Amino acid sequence: MDCVRILRVTQKTTLLLASNSPRRRQLLGLGNWKFIVAVSDVDETQQAGETPKDYVLRLAQAKALAVVAQAQAEDVVIIGSDTAVVDADSILGKPTDGEDAARMLKQLRGHTHQVYTGVAFHRVRDGKTLTELCITDVPMRAYSDDEIAAYIQTGDPLDKAGAYAIQHPDFQPVESMRGCYASVMGLPLCHVTRALHVLDIPPLANVPTACRKLLNYECPVSGAILHVNSPHPSPLPVGEGTMLPSPFGARVGDEGLH
Repeated sequence: MDCVRILRVTQKTTLLLASNSPRRRQLLGLGNWKFIVAVSDVDETQQAGETPKDYVLRLAQAKALAVVAQAQAEDVVIIGSDTAVVDADSILGKPTDGEDAARMLKQLRGHTHQVYTGVAFHRVRDGKTLTELCITDVPMRAYSDDEIAAYIQTGDPLDKAGAYAIQHPDFQPVESMRGCYASVMGLPLCHVTRALHVLDIPPLANVPTACRKLLNYECPVSGAILHVNSPHPSPLPVGEGTMLPSPFGARVGDEGLH
């Protein structure tokens, strides 16, 4: 009778997610990493002359560093993340009210904008910090003014950058999505997996498969993200993702690990 040896992979390092976002918590949970949550309160004002790339990376690092005091052990890696909706090089923040939300949604309607998500990983014991940047092209459909009004009545856009949630089941503002869906939700999970591999914290689940099942979305870029520009390619099966040119969504590997 053949014997099969089962190797159990355990996680010794605790992750601390510096975010109160339920969407980021849900996405990070797909990797079965052990993590805790701390609320990070930082000034999100854009600095003069700051590019969208520099803006999201700066805030991601600031959010991670802001909760270092809440890490109760040295064997902790803190994850900070920031997402910005960018249209014609202008960053659209959260709307101030319903009128502002309607203005943003009309501005984005019927054309493609970009979503920038920066993620910072700060290891407490030695201060090592890595960053990842994901840029995703997001084509918006030509929704009507009545649809905008009905969506605003739900209250959902008022706490969202750019005044929309890509995953909203009724409004569904995006069409023909070909990039990183999770990044537009706030946490590019394959980028997170790639960075945590570098820090010797591999996932305890098949992240691309879990992400596809949750989002009901066949991601065309996961393979490229996990295997391109990574010193520790993921050993997990990641499907048929290939390197894609930027017009098709996530601009894979244009920043990578820092």
